[in-house]
Amino acid sequence: METFFYVVPSIVIAVMLFLAYKTLGRTRQVRAAWDSGVTAEGRCLRTYTRTSGGGGDTSVSTTLHHVYEFTTRDGRAYRFDEGGGPGTVIEGDIVTVFYAPDHPEGATAQRPNRGRLAAGTGCLLALCAVFIAFCIGFMVFAHTFFSEADSMMP
Repeated sequence: METFFYVVPSIVIAVMLFLAYKTLGRTRQVRAAWDSGVTAEGRCLRTYTRTSGGGGDTSVSTTLHHVYEFTTRDGRAYRFDEGGGPGTVIEGDIVTVFYAPDHPEGATAQRPNRGRLAAGTGCLLALCAVFIAFCIGFMVFAHTFFSEADSMMP
């Protein structure tokens, strides 16, 4: 039974570390795209929404996604999906795409806004840190509780 109190928090910690890793990776891609100064004309091919949450008594969150396509300077075509874009961009609209020439697959159609990117990344990393700290605290509490319970057994 006490294994349960170590395995579940360990899995949550692993998931939070993976989420932090993916968040930092995407932040690096977007910053590299903006820093490169290379742009291309892109087209919005499709928009859709992704809904998360259970409804009923729990909140529901909807994120607007766009699918963009652009051609690099060397003539290669790329297509990417980006969440959280502006609601004013609809299918068929022409947008400016920012990309790093050595990694065009990490392109973004978001306008450069380093403060917003840093704030979003920081908030998500802080949330991950809170979950990790809670899990570690829970495991320490469980270890202490089970150690004391074992010492009280005759």
